[in-house]
Amino acid sequence: MAMSGGKDDGAPMMEINTTPLIDVMLVLIIMFIITIPVATHSVDIDLPVSNPQDNPPPDVDPIKNKVVLTTNNKILWNGEQISDGQLLSLLKESLTYAVEPELQFEPEENAAYDLSAKVLNVIKGSQVTKFGFVGNEKYAFFD
Repeated sequence: MAMSGGKDDGAPMMEINTTPLIDVMLVLIIMFIITIPVATHSVDIDLPVSNPQDNPPPDVDPIKNKVVLTTNNKILWNGEQISDGQLLSLLKESLTYAVEPELQFEPEENAAYDLSAKVLNVIKGSQVTKFGFVGNEKYAFFD
């Protein structure tokens, strides 16, 4: 277990210990990488604003509402096509009634699973409590 600290003749060690130098250089490189600002490029575009009078949102039925997912990735609210944002606002509006209306969810046979998952997440996030799947009897194996 002897340590080598140079030659045994008592002469000073002439090699430079580069380990601390390498450690300092690595720390400096990491600091430079952290402090470099992230390059962000943005293009500002003025998007047209829709007039609510041109396209009024569909009504919320106080008794029951039906969400249908079509095979061509459309969301229908009581038979009218809506977007994801409109779905959330309609669900929030349905929660403002004294008695919460029933929400029925019916994806068509070949509706996209991804769209179904997104819509179900929106419904779950809206805190709707009266929710049910309808139309499953079409896919039953037994008559």
